[in-house]
Amino acid sequence: MLSVVIVAGMHAEARRATTEALLHAVPGAVALHHDLTGAAGSTVTSSLRDGDGTTDVREVPLVNECACCALRDDLVPELERLAACGTHPLAVVELWDSVEPQSMAEVVAAHTSERISLDGVVTAVDPALVLPCLANGDGLDESGLAAAPGDGRTVADTFARQLEYPPVLVLVDGPEAADEADHALLRQLHPTARRLRTSDPGFATAVRPGFDPEAAAGRRHPACALLPHDDHAHGVATAVWRARRPFHPGRLFAALEDLACVAVRSRGRFWLADRPDTLVSWECAGGALCVESTGPWLAALPDAAWELVPAERRAAAALDWDPEHGDRVQHLVFTAPELPTDELARVLDSCLLSDTEYAAGPDTWAGYRSEFDAFLAPAG
Repeated sequence: MLSVVIVAGMHAEARRATTEALLHAVPGAVALHHDLTGAAGSTVTSSLRDGDGTTDVREVPLVNECACCALRDDLVPELERLAACGTHPLAVVELWDSVEPQSMAEVVAAHTSERISLDGVVTAVDPALVLPCLANGDGLDESGLAAAPGDGRTVADTFARQLEYPPVLVLVDGPEAADEADHALLRQLHPTARRLRTSDPGFATAVRPGFDPEAAAGRRHPACALLPHDDHAHGVATAVWRARRPFHPGRLFAALEDLACVAVRSRGRFWLADRPDTLVSWECAGGALCVESTGPWLAALPDAAWELVPAERRAAAALDWDPEHGDRVQHLVFTAPELPTDELARVLDSCLLSDTEYAAGPDTWAGYRSEFDAFLAPAG
């Protein structure tokens, strides 16, 4: 059986150090890496190495002008070939800088067989670089990190997803030492993650606890994400803001720019008065905010449809059920150094329906109009 560990991360030196530690800790281990740097030239460079150095280099053609597509198409056949050799107990898949671990983990997990097992997904992090990455609103194309033409991601939102998806983070110090605030920020961004060092006893075993891609995806789904709790340490704060009253769409839209810039990372779910059946997700990093319709609230579904909803979401809704509004809730979480929590709460509170507006009822709310209408699905 070939054990597979995916090592992701935008901090290349930390990622390489993690990969090298695994190669030297497990005799016979190999590392597979697809370098997307030259993707503009129509190929991706695939390399294979062991603890002694590089053993094979190949050029892989792009698929649909997309480097990540080429990676996906080439990865599983390479793992199958390594498994067939029967001489490698571990294959480390070291991802390139902007490749997100979720997509690759799901590709490998979909091809799990008697010969291949996805046993771990980790992101390697230099703690001193967490804040600079999260504050970087540049597009990946501007930074030379785009994986395909039209890649609209930013450095900050890509790094946030890399950081929050895996259950294990490997911390590797870089040239500049991280301080207590850096570590506090990292803990607050992903409080449930197990944090390891390559020097930890049993490191190579600890990064392979087994991996459940459905559970990992569920932890990030807006409807049931395990969002951080209120916290404050070493000048870094995480503020959780909740309410059961809907937002006035016009006032919230007018406040979006201020809310997007107040924290290096914010996320959650919310509902607007004019579209009470729609769960809207909130994802923001580096000042770039994305709000999207993410299907219906469970309270908007007929009872018969509940059986079609994943059990994790039903459980999350049951734990937070309101007699009047069901699972409809404003649940937003903001994390940043020197976060102005009182001012943040004041702005968010001001965006809720007033007592008079709330008393007017859903028929009146349905007539509200705002700029949200331009990029959210039409209200039902």
